[in-house]
Amino acid sequence: MKWFVHALKNTFNFSGRARRQEYWMYYLFGIIISFVIVMIEEMLNLKFSPEVGILSTLFGIIFMIPSLSVTVRRLHDIGRSGAWILIIFIPFGAIVLFVFTVLDSQPQTNRWGPSQKPLQSDSSYSV
Repeated sequence: MKWFVHALKNTFNFSGRARRQEYWMYYLFGIIISFVIVMIEEMLNLKFSPEVGILSTLFGIIFMIPSLSVTVRRLHDIGRSGAWILIIFIPFGAIVLFVFTVLDSQPQTNRWGPSQKPLQSDSSYSV
């Protein structure tokens, strides 16, 4: 939940970097919330039509910008421009974006800031 709240606090922050953990925990928590919302809509019959729920629609609208910002920051973390998010508008672009989001962070500082990943010591060279 802390990563979900962190992403919400950075809703309008389209600069900087977001590690894989922040990105995927945000989306996991969002999916859980969506599931709960759909269950509530079904129990209370809160729907515009048989396919479109009122609360689901509100959730989608409210969480659109935080989702975009965490995705842009995730792209920055792997060294790509946030403009790469537009790839979803071409056929199979969502697959490419998915692959980008599962790639490991760039360990070095890039133009969007220092790596958020803690440095790991290489003990194979220790005496």
